[in-house]
Amino acid sequence: MERPKTMKDMQTDVDKYISQFKEGYFSPLAMLARMTEELGELSREVNHHYGEKPKKSTEEEKAIEEELGDMLFVLICFANSLNIDLEEAHDRVMEKFSTRDKDRWTRIEE
Repeated sequence: MERPKTMKDMQTDVDKYISQFKEGYFSPLAMLARMTEELGELSREVNHHYGEKPKKSTEEEKAIEEELGDMLFVLICFANSLNIDLEEAHDRVMEKFSTRDKDRWTRIEE
């Protein structure tokens, strides 16, 4: 059985893919614009599935899962282009939430 991919594995996969092109990673501002575009596409899908705006009969069906995958790809490209280790970034944010925000919400009682 294959082990699950780590974030480092995903960052390496994306880097190997991007590294085969002369253009390489886009600039940070272009990455942010691309991420905003992908977020808009995700928002549209969520609105179609859970909101009040049904799809037009002419619109192709896209899955929320696919749009989240696109967002993840762009996020990893953004992090890689700035040499940010997303596992380290995740650990830092989880530490922040487990200390600063530990009493912010009502816990489920066991």
